[in-house]
Amino acid sequence: MAAVMVLAANLRAARRALTAAGARGAQVRGAAGTTGGNEVAKAQKAAPGGAAPTIFSRILDRSLPADILYEDQQCLVFRDVAPQAPVHFLVIPKKPIPRISHAEEEDQQLLGHLLLVAKKIAKAEGLGDGYRLVINDGKLGAQSVYHLHIHVLGGRQLQWPPG
Repeated sequence: MAAVMVLAANLRAARRALTAAGARGAQVRGAAGTTGGNEVAKAQKAAPGGAAPTIFSRILDRSLPADILYEDQQCLVFRDVAPQAPVHFLVIPKKPIPRISHAEEEDQQLLGHLLLVAKKIAKAEGLGDGYRLVINDGKLGAQSVYHLHIHVLGGRQLQWPPG
């Protein structure tokens, strides 16, 4: 019970920090747990990169807490603070690539590594029956954090089309 209370307190603190970060980095969704107009509105306002740190760069430098599942020299994997499925985690490169459309030929190995890590952690999280990988790109793709990230969602029957 004490561990649950500590986890709940950490989650509340992380949500407060994310809310304070504003549209440049928040992954905060509505109370119903669905991505709706609020997330799209954030994506419309989010700046497409720049000098200011994103929520993910702050997680990488440990100035914001995260439930980290995996880390190596190239990437970090952590649970989404507002999951859209029973299992929902993010795979981010340590290299600050703002959008998948900004990736270069030199990023080929890194991008492949991110997918293989997503597969590895999905298996470790019990997603053997399937899961979905999502990369949002740019304003019309509803990207609200301009640091490349792969959403991995699973643990239930996902629907199609997604949105």
